[in-house]
Amino acid sequence: MSDQRNGDRNRKDEQLELFRVNDKGKKLTTNQGLKMSEDEFSLKAGERGPTLMEDFHFREKLTHFDHERIPERVVHARGFSAHGEFQVYENMKKYTKAKFLQDPTKKTPVFVRFSTVVGSRGSADTVRDVRGIATKFYTEEGNYDLVANNMPVFFIQDGIKFPDVVHAIKPEPHNEIPQASSAHDTFWDFVANNQESAHMVMWLMSDRAIPRSFRMMEGFGVHTFRFVNERGKAHFVKFHWKPKLGAHSLIWEEAQKISGVDPDYHRRDLWENIEKGNYPEFELGVQIIREEEEFKFGFDILDSTKIWPEEDVPVHLIGKMTLNRNVDNVFAENEQVAFHPGHVVPGIDFTNDPLLQARLFSYTDTQLIRLGGPNFHEIPINRPVCPFHNNQRDGYHRQTINVGKVSYHKNSLAGNTPTPASVEEGGFEHYQEKVEGKKVRARSESFKDHFSQATLFWNSMSQPEKQHIINAFSFELQKVKNRWVRQQVVEMFANVSLELATTFAKNIGAAPPKGGGSNVVKSSPALSQMNTNKTAVTRKVAVIVTEGFHGSEIKFVLDRLKDNGLQPEIISENLGSITGHDGTELEVDHTMLTADSVIFDAVYIVRGSAKSSRYNKDASQFVYEAFQHYKTIGATHDGKSWLEEEGLGQSEGVILNDNLEVFVDKFVNGIAKHRHWGRQVDAY
Repeated sequence: MSDQRNGDRNRKDEQLELFRVNDKGKKLTTNQGLKMSEDEFSLKAGERGPTLMEDFHFREKLTHFDHERIPERVVHARGFSAHGEFQVYENMKKYTKAKFLQDPTKKTPVFVRFSTVVGSRGSADTVRDVRGIATKFYTEEGNYDLVANNMPVFFIQDGIKFPDVVHAIKPEPHNEIPQASSAHDTFWDFVANNQESAHMVMWLMSDRAIPRSFRMMEGFGVHTFRFVNERGKAHFVKFHWKPKLGAHSLIWEEAQKISGVDPDYHRRDLWENIEKGNYPEFELGVQIIREEEEFKFGFDILDSTKIWPEEDVPVHLIGKMTLNRNVDNVFAENEQVAFHPGHVVPGIDFTNDPLLQARLFSYTDTQLIRLGGPNFHEIPINRPVCPFHNNQRDGYHRQTINVGKVSYHKNSLAGNTPTPASVEEGGFEHYQEKVEGKKVRARSESFKDHFSQATLFWNSMSQPEKQHIINAFSFELQKVKNRWVRQQVVEMFANVSLELATTFAKNIGAAPPKGGGSNVVKSSPALSQMNTNKTAVTRKVAVIVTEGFHGSEIKFVLDRLKDNGLQPEIISENLGSITGHDGTELEVDHTMLTADSVIFDAVYIVRGSAKSSRYNKDASQFVYEAFQHYKTIGATHDGKSWLEEEGLGQSEGVILNDNLEVFVDKFVNGIAKHRHWGRQVDAY
């Protein structure tokens, strides 16, 4: 476990310590502190008589149990969180007066919640979906929330349509099917009839929608915000989280199998790696545009269905976030944390993005019903680490005991306090943007190009990524029962790419598109995951081994894998320990009953054949599946012979070498590539 708890606590951790309770070794009491002599039986009128109304302990216990669940989030219900810290690389004073972005020696406590969007709390982690990555910075000036997704655009341009897209993508109301999936009629009917969704759907159908890990996905603030410096000079800004491990994804078949094998795959991965000290790291990047450059691009920079291509507006990395401590209690922290894009600090401000404007209302409104009233800011995980003082009083679950008779402004009885702070004293001042125009329900003409950037995304994909997008459209639309909806989608995405639409049209039994095509030839290499950071660090390696292995030599390989940051786990016939021919013992982590190749990033076969024919069959299937999923497979000694007998010896990404030094280097380098897309999987 992380030593952060007992070592150098940050300010937020010190604050939370006031609320932590350890019940071990304590006497049982009621919530009022009364010690109870019995907790097994309710108070009755005779041993077989009715329970009495006066049994206050029974009523308190049952009432609390009845009310333990709070309403889950409408979206982002399925999530998991961790604590950490953020440190800026350089003083950003030129652009913003936000203090947490000024001092490179200062660490700011953070709390991050990763989530899916569509599914309920009981859904699986690896469904095809958008992922949230919401970060609460506990700064000296108050809480700042960067509420991001792992996709940089959204389905809609105006927040008034948010209920529509969520209603369409959620389970259909007449039968509550399907759970956590966009593969159904109402979602695709929405897409076909709301064509501003084209760009976002391309991302959703791409590998970005099935990340390998929370630790291996990018985060995007989606909206255009403003940086404002001390002189009142503003710049437009977009926020990015860049994972140090790179952005990597699962294969769709893997994602589906993992949903059954381990529906908690992503939260388990995050929890276990933090416990092991493999702290996830994300660099904060910003794209910055001068106000006078607002209209120089071929798109509206306030349109949330558009990106700022990184080749045109580079991402400048300004700091790093490290997640170094798991939550103590999932409900108290993960479920009760309340994020809001309107939680800002001086130096960060808003723009007229109509989707952002709606979210500035919606998030507070949501917390009121989810967390039981207006005092959700007093829940420990939501409290700022700086003092807060105002004239707000009462309401459900109020914990602050405000002394004195004055609760209004202006006043003389309390010396007119609490008093607003001047800008010089750190008071927040909204950016003074000139606004004028008629009151209209309308959309700017600059928002009406729905296909150019969808084509840019398609053009930027590698061939394997393009094939995965075609496969995703084919799978999703084969689940759509209405022929007319399927045909509408074909005609719509012909405007993105005729190649794409024509190919999946055939797969779903639709007519080829009647027209379409795009003149956009531009691509953005930053959009392809083929160009992300590649490292083998923290990757999980399944080590298939049975009794009689070459002890000291295998120990050498395992130690070298660990030295390179990999996580080997031993799979054998039975739990317990197994012994090599020289007496070396290995502790077994899994049998084939509890291990599955989709949970691992690579396979190392030491000794494959065993006495059990069932084990040999399962081991063969294990390797076959890893091979089909383009993963690195390595073997030495008896495992090498076994793998050659299986007919895999000459395939790309299969490492066979008896020189252990050479083997380890090639094996680690192979794993770092993530997949071997040139492999001919159909031949096996």
